Amino acid sequence: MVLKHPHQDKDIDTSSPSATREELYSSISKGAQLNANFVFFVIASVIVAAIGLLEDNIAVVIGAMVIAPLLGPNVALAFSAVLGDLEFLWRSLKINAAGLLLTLGLSLAIGFLWPVNLLSNEILARTDIGYGGVALALASGAAAVLSLTSGVSSALVGVMVAVALMPPAVTLGMLVAAGEFRLATGASLLLAGNVICVNLSASLVFLLKGIKPRTWLEKRKAQQSIRWSLLFWTIALSLLLLVIYIRQLIVSAS
Repeated sequence: MVLKHPHQDKDIDTSSPSATREELYSSISKGAQLNANFVFFVIASVIVAAIGLLEDNIAVVIGAMVIAPLLGPNVALAFSAVLGDLEFLWRSLKINAAGLLLTLGLSLAIGFLWPVNLLSNEILARTDIGYGGVALALASGAAAVLSLTSGVSSALVGVMVAVALMPPAVTLGMLVAAGEFRLATGASLLLAGNVICVNLSASLVFLLKGIKPRTWLEKRKAQQSIRWSLLFWTIALSLLLLVIYIRQLIVSAS
């Protein structure tokens, strides 16, 4: 039995953004699958990022950014929240957690096996985040979704570099292994800031583009899902900005 809301439109406008919902779902879900390919890309990206960071080689670090295995699951997390698809949302959370744990585990091992070069500009550049970094991550997250919804896939490469999640995650793991906990705290803030900003801006752009479920029952569930999602990421961003402000006060006072 199918329930129909009395105010539900009889016809679906195929020119609306929601008409491409299935295409987006298929495209985004491909980048959020916990399979051998995902594990391989994470391992490869960690190795490439670690080499670039340890050798202070920006070209190699950019190579790890372009692989970007952690970006897809975060976009999937925002997309599933907008649709109210709890099954997809939990799957995205699990993939994010698995990818991050694998990244941190491998980078910890690398940090124990090889001495961390604390003079590396590439490492030091990923041990802090400022207001400019937050703005960059917000803009890049929005650009990632716009490139997906508009079909301009070539823009994704620039987005991957601008809001890279892998280098700060690898930096965090290696610094913890080296016992540099103060610098590791900064790297963790940068990683958290990128994750928060990508999810918040991606969710907002999906909403602005009119991506939503088709039936009224699904829409009601999605409204609650996106409300809680936006509230969570907004609070997280507010706390991050507060921490950045306090850190800057401490630095200026010392």
